Amino acid sequence: MTGQIRTAIIGLGIMGRRMLEHMQRHDGFAADFLWDPDASACAQAAELAPGATITKTAEAAIAAADLVYLACPPGPRKAFALSAAQAGKAVFLEKPLGVDVQASADLVAELEASGQPAAVNFTQAAGAALTQVSAAARSGDLGDLVGADIVVTYANWPRDWQKAADWLRFRAEGGMTREVMSHFLFFSERILGPLHLVWARPDYPADPALCETHVAARLETTSGQVVSILGSVGGAQPDRQELTIKGRRKSRRISDFYRDAVSDGGAFAAIGDDPEDPRAASLKAQLDDLVLLCRGEPNRLATPQEALRVQVLVESILRGAP
Repeated sequence: MTGQIRTAIIGLGIMGRRMLEHMQRHDGFAADFLWDPDASACAQAAELAPGATITKTAEAAIAAADLVYLACPPGPRKAFALSAAQAGKAVFLEKPLGVDVQASADLVAELEASGQPAAVNFTQAAGAALTQVSAAARSGDLGDLVGADIVVTYANWPRDWQKAADWLRFRAEGGMTREVMSHFLFFSERILGPLHLVWARPDYPADPALCETHVAARLETTSGQVVSILGSVGGAQPDRQELTIKGRRKSRRISDFYRDAVSDGGAFAAIGDDPEDPRAASLKAQLDDLVLLCRGEPNRLATPQEALRVQVLVESILRGAP
């Protein structure tokens, strides 16, 4: 593809509008075709992009675009993704890839068979933190890698800024394990290699419709490196979102997706300054690599196969094992 990439955004909730805003700042994209079943979401998107077309159907938006970004809830993503790929469109999906593992495995196979560019939006994939920690691990700067710790805690779930996406509080498609821990599982596999679940203990409220409030798990690589998970909701506390990649010489801790710090056994020390707008920096990096994907060039975005591996781990954790 040359010139600006004509983009359709399907799903105009929090993530869809955020991507719309940042695509408008990027020279590579023309986010011209928008659809959501909710009229209020469409109206909010139209305020952000007055020149864009709010189509009457998702199919109309897909037909008009070169790239389809799917920010809808997990349930309908498969059908939209296959419709786009079969129409010869590039596909960029929000995570999680899905909640039904077999349906997602079928989706990945069909996307691969279509030959169309496809990736999943794990937001750290092209970011500075993953790029730099990967380089440190490959160079031997961290020494032998021994594993990772993932700690995620919140006062409330969903968080205040997420509450408009009501599905996030339900067990069927939502929860912090799918929405947040999946990012750190992806990051861990990029550094350590494939993981398998050893044991997991999720806890749920009395209402069976609601998502998990606590989770603990142990995963391992084939060579025995351990990834430990702790997640909890409740109590007066700030959000805590941390991944520590542990080496015998040094360890690196990523907080809030982008803050990188290093320890050689003492207190963690920040590496570099925080970006002025961390979210903007992260999304620009993703969009830069999305341009490469659409052009058929090497890129750092998460592949559908990587997203499927993460989904398998996440859904196994949420079921509990053994």
